[in-house]
Amino acid sequence: MISSVILAGFQTTVQDCGRVGLRKFGVTPGGALDSVSLRLANLLVGNPDCMAGLECSSGRVRLKVDVDRLVAWAGGEFKIRVGDDLIPILHCARVSAGAAIEISPKRGGRAWLAISGGVDVPEILGSRATDLRAHFGGWAGRVLRDGDELPLGGESKLCSRMRKEISDVVSDWSAPRFVPRGRFLRVIRGKNWEDDIGEKLLGQKFRVAMNSDRMGLRLEGGEILPGNPRELVSEAVAPGTIQLPPSGAPVVLLGDCQTIGGYPKIAHVITVDLGHAAQLQPLDEVRFELIELEEARALLRERERDVALFRAGLEARFG
Repeated sequence: MISSVILAGFQTTVQDCGRVGLRKFGVTPGGALDSVSLRLANLLVGNPDCMAGLECSSGRVRLKVDVDRLVAWAGGEFKIRVGDDLIPILHCARVSAGAAIEISPKRGGRAWLAISGGVDVPEILGSRATDLRAHFGGWAGRVLRDGDELPLGGESKLCSRMRKEISDVVSDWSAPRFVPRGRFLRVIRGKNWEDDIGEKLLGQKFRVAMNSDRMGLRLEGGEILPGNPRELVSEAVAPGTIQLPPSGAPVVLLGDCQTIGGYPKIAHVITVDLGHAAQLQPLDEVRFELIELEEARALLRERERDVALFRAGLEARFG
């Protein structure tokens, strides 16, 4: 059972929820840059929520499956079709054997596609995620290319029950959508926060640089010069950390970031906004808003509650 890659697009990779507990060994967590989008798409097709799917960024992607499957997607502004049928975001759709799945960015950002049964590539260090910098995981440790053939796993009983409930092509059920808050990313204070630096971070607009990637968003258009430039002992960093390199232009670390760094950590993008950060593209503008740690925790609890309620609803309907 395979999914043939007719058109691979650019930077299309196999991703799951990433590698957990290996940062002390220098292994980046990686995985989908918006893990909630991937989790919801997986739940929509009856998969465990962290099963491997595809992360698409730009360029047209065209796939073909050799068996009947269910698909769902989440993420940015994309058009996704199964044959002639347009598939709405966060809905489940039925794909017949031999049918084409076409993914086209309208504006861009990133989208995550889940296929029932998941992409069944080998598990390495507890994950099927592609690590592009270390060249392992996913499909041969690289982005997909035209002509690749991805193995698909076996469907669960839940998938089969869902398929029977779809009267046409698209399901009448959908997942909750977490809408981005414009171009603001909420942050909490970092270890090296200083009020004058923080005022500059919060008081101006930044532009995403062209050399941004899965490792981080490099920002330009405003400089934040530390009042006391100094070298720091390298210590742990994580996705969401905002570092201030000597150039004075901040960098927002994303899922493929290094595990330690020596630049000042002035703030951290909160967990629930990391998916919004993943949608920012070169030349997009972004601003920051400061909140307190307890509010960030409350927002994360609320989002996880919503995901859990959706999971419970599916299990009650199809279980």
